[in-house]
Amino acid sequence: MSANAVEKSENQEDTMRRFLILGYGAICYVVFLAAFLYAIGFVGNLVVPHTVDNGIAASTAEAVAVNIVLLALFALQHSVMARPAFKQRWTRLVPTTIERSTYVLLASLLLFLVFWQWRTMPATIWHVSWPPAKLALQVLFWLGWIVVLSSTFMINHFDLFGLRQVYLAARERPYTNIKFRTTLLYRLVRHPLMLGFLVAFWATPTMSAGHLLFAVMTTGYIVMALPIEEHDLSRALGEEYRQYRDRVPMLIPGLRPRRRRFTVDSGPQPT
Repeated sequence: MSANAVEKSENQEDTMRRFLILGYGAICYVVFLAAFLYAIGFVGNLVVPHTVDNGIAASTAEAVAVNIVLLALFALQHSVMARPAFKQRWTRLVPTTIERSTYVLLASLLLFLVFWQWRTMPATIWHVSWPPAKLALQVLFWLGWIVVLSSTFMINHFDLFGLRQVYLAARERPYTNIKFRTTLLYRLVRHPLMLGFLVAFWATPTMSAGHLLFAVMTTGYIVMALPIEEHDLSRALGEEYRQYRDRVPMLIPGLRPRRRRFTVDSGPQPT
């Protein structure tokens, strides 16, 4: 085989590799988008066939056990795979260019597992029938989802869901970290995305036992996971993030944050 033929073959292989990377990232993003839209219907009992109040019929004991396991699986994947120590080992198997896309894909598939296997717990905890209050809760529900989605664009939506990484790889450009910035909602709370989820999960005119379990479990996960995430952010971003943490509340706008410091080795230490 001539040198020109070898070079042409290598160029074709390189083009195919870059095309596959970009295509994989796009597929992962589409799966995420489908899971996100389904989640709105699932929590709000809208359009989709399986919702938080219309899942698989089961006894109370089975429903509680299965639903807790489903949510725990999602929380475990979502938290463990986001840790830097796991990423260092994981990227020995998965190329760094598609690591984020793979994380997004697995999280989305686990969400679909939750939607598919969710057990119905129909007992009513509360029901709001007064029209103004019912309307207010419905507005809050949609406002929560708007906050979730808009918050991703206030940092970098495409980096968060892996598209920027695969795009740069397809263009054979090196990946660069997104510069830390605090825009719009991030000046009010440190985690507006999670705040949006909490609002959307709890704002409902009719709270069933299943919906309450979902809201309590996801709230508990968020409350426990955020300090771990902030520890990683403090180590990665240093003093700039620690100063931000000390002046901006975590989840509740206007609440004065508790001043504390993270050391690199031992985690959060009170001052």
